[in-house]
Amino acid sequence: MLYDAYEMQRSLLAGASTLANIGAGWMQNPANPFAYSGMGPIVASALDVFAHVSAPRGKPEFALNSTIVEGKSVAVHEDIVLRKPFGQLKRFRREGIEGSPRLLIVAPMSGHYATLLRGTVERMLPAHDVYITDWRDAKMVPLDEGHFDLDDYIDYLIEFMEHIGPGAHMLAVCQPSVPCYAAAAVMSRDGNPARPKTLTLMGGPIDTRKAPTAVNLLATERPHSWFQQNVIATVPYSYPGAGRAVYPGFLQLAGFMTMNLGSHLTSHWEMFKHLVAGDEESADATKNFYEEYRSVCDMTAEFYLQTVEAVFQQHLLPKGELTHRGRRVDPKAITDIALLAIEGERDDISGIGQTKAALDISKGLPAKLKQYLLAKDVGHYGIFHGGKWRNRIAPVVEQWIADHDS
Repeated sequence: MLYDAYEMQRSLLAGASTLANIGAGWMQNPANPFAYSGMGPIVASALDVFAHVSAPRGKPEFALNSTIVEGKSVAVHEDIVLRKPFGQLKRFRREGIEGSPRLLIVAPMSGHYATLLRGTVERMLPAHDVYITDWRDAKMVPLDEGHFDLDDYIDYLIEFMEHIGPGAHMLAVCQPSVPCYAAAAVMSRDGNPARPKTLTLMGGPIDTRKAPTAVNLLATERPHSWFQQNVIATVPYSYPGAGRAVYPGFLQLAGFMTMNLGSHLTSHWEMFKHLVAGDEESADATKNFYEEYRSVCDMTAEFYLQTVEAVFQQHLLPKGELTHRGRRVDPKAITDIALLAIEGERDDISGIGQTKAALDISKGLPAKLKQYLLAKDVGHYGIFHGGKWRNRIAPVVEQWIADHDS
């Protein structure tokens, strides 16, 4: 019923958005006398903001068609090099460029598409052969494709690294820090030659007992049964994944929006003022951010519930109790993977110390293969996107990879 109610509301808002968009265009039409009145721009701007907020959204595109390598513009082609039911491995192939360090960027499976990391990919492209995990929207995966849980996630990462081949590097942004660390430990234990040379963890919940945030407290203050009963829905019959139990992306988005509701309201108020003043460039910057931020997808119920329990409620990885396919994930197995942990000083999703914990539990890793960076004045989103990521954080990641590539 929850998903059906949402779909009905979405359909109604889609129609309202279209009408508002038409109305905004008419209010700005030179043929309309009201467009020259004092109220004309105000009404048009209000309709424009409403049309943008209520418009339906699908999967965005990366649209990274070129990059700069050694001062020259180089064409970039998106290639899907491995397809799996719940995700695919995508490569950003730079035309005519070979021999760069190979880097797998692991995108979060937390309600947003991999395109949320467009800025991360763009910044790493000039010096790296970049791959990314392009996770699928669970509501688009038919039931006969089976299920997808934390064990499957780790399996996917191992298979992706094996496909890329020995000598590659791995970078995890936020949520995948735990499965990426687990995959590195499993591959190290098994002597897998495709294990990453370096593993960079950025704003990830390795140990959420340290500096718990509102997100962490939500998971610990409610029993596992509460999440099963209140946030899991069934995909409607209008989608390929009809009948699949999922944690809907719209619930995740609602939670994130509520956490910083004041900031989001201020952003839209500023967008309205920019439109009234005719500052389309500033308004478009806000629109572009929310185009990506509000494009959400579903997670399988089994993956979501297992993550809540294992990562946020029982803290299995830092306690040395996490298992993969029935075998314990041993942090001591990691002995030769250079580990870089990055945290944002103002991160309200993963508190300070949660990602750094990965360095502490890696007892078998020499100190020279460990590094920590606390990014001053950086929030969660700024760790992997924006000017502070490009100018202050990415150079550290690049140097870490370069130092351990050969």
